[in-house]
Amino acid sequence: MTSLLTYTFKNLRNTSKWALRFCVRPLSSSSQVQAAAASQTKSKKTLAKPNIRNIVVVDGVRTPFLLSGTSYKDLMPHDLARAALSGLLHRTSVPKDVVDYIIFGTVIQEVKTSNVAREAALGAGFSDKTPAHTVTMACISSNQAMTTAVGLIASGQCDVVVAGGVELMSDIPIRHSRKMRKMMLDLNKAKTLAQRLSVISKFRLNFLSPELPAVSEFSTSETMGHSADRLAAAFAISREEQDEYALRSHSLAKRAQDEGLLSDVVPFKVPGRDTVTQDNGIRPSSLDQMAKLKPAFIKPYGTVTAANSSFLTDGASAVLIMAEEKALAMGYKPKAYLRDFMYVSQDPKDQLLLGPTYATPKVLEKAGLTMNDIDAFEFHEAFSGQILANLKAMDSDWFAQNYMGRKAKVGSPPLEKFNTWGGSLSLGHPFGATGCRLVMAAANRLRKEGGQYGLVAACAAGGQGHAMIVEAYPK
Repeated sequence: MTSLLTYTFKNLRNTSKWALRFCVRPLSSSSQVQAAAASQTKSKKTLAKPNIRNIVVVDGVRTPFLLSGTSYKDLMPHDLARAALSGLLHRTSVPKDVVDYIIFGTVIQEVKTSNVAREAALGAGFSDKTPAHTVTMACISSNQAMTTAVGLIASGQCDVVVAGGVELMSDIPIRHSRKMRKMMLDLNKAKTLAQRLSVISKFRLNFLSPELPAVSEFSTSETMGHSADRLAAAFAISREEQDEYALRSHSLAKRAQDEGLLSDVVPFKVPGRDTVTQDNGIRPSSLDQMAKLKPAFIKPYGTVTAANSSFLTDGASAVLIMAEEKALAMGYKPKAYLRDFMYVSQDPKDQLLLGPTYATPKVLEKAGLTMNDIDAFEFHEAFSGQILANLKAMDSDWFAQNYMGRKAKVGSPPLEKFNTWGGSLSLGHPFGATGCRLVMAAANRLRKEGGQYGLVAACAAGGQGHAMIVEAYPK
């Protein structure tokens, strides 16, 4: 059977009829939503569970997130990860010997430092007796690092874990062709001159063609941007709507930056360069300027452009996670509790970017909450079209019943609570580091705004997704 997204993409003229099922409110919050929010009875219960350790985030930091090819271009990934760890040590003053374990997430690995967590930890001055390992789960790699830390603490294996993530898109591995690699290995094994000449005689010029990495699905060979374009078409999301959302993200990020709300950012003195103090991808434009850009993936009729997509980013993040009793014994006042979380997986062809739609209702049910209980939503913004498609899917009974096996929709987050300090479209998206940024944004927003519950959600390559409940620590 032809899939939903493939069908709708091939039949764009009929998309508007199909999309009537997916009516979503405009980006400006409606008066009805505001009135409903005002009438909600705020839940004051805690999500603490009997006989289970409370796990807290003491604090978290990140390097400034920079456009790839800028100030970090001469570094290696472990340099950025080390900077995040050093920034966390300075921010929290946690003794290095108290840390039981270190976990980092990354996606495109530098072959010289495949276990970047270990190399960064040693570089930051942690004891060589402190274990460290690296995880990879595409754009939710640091989410996986944090939840792995939660598991270690909940099971009693550890009391203090540092979790983080790093990505350096300025210097990605570019391989020789397979034929060239094979010839070089054979040449290395050759012992005599005759054997070497025999190997060299097999060389052809096309062996020199390099293998360039691509942000595409191995199982489908489709780039994520191409998938985002099809998703936007399937959900009848216009180019104008996508540009409008991207402009919102940049405008909110600029305001948050100017008001000093992005307190998780720590300065980083780049060797041989100036000190970097803030993200450099925040660039509010105008809808007129954005409309001039050509489609980036599906040409000439696609709607995903450079302006409404997240950009290639360098950066690292780190958070200090502890058992609550350990944090209090050390005199810390934590930022937030890490509560229930959920991982999901869907079809990587047609539902690649719908992870938040699937993960959100599951994590809410697990925590015994509803959308009305959430005070701060922090969703990863891979593309404007991806965000808007998720909002429409979450607000559709039809989608919930036909694709999720649910009786009713979970509901769409009110935009006055959604990514109000900007998101990945504007702040940047170092693949392995974004999850920690999302958690700290939720925790800091809850403290600033007086809310109790935050919901973090993200999609990831492979059709996977993650959602987590963050609960503000009592003041």
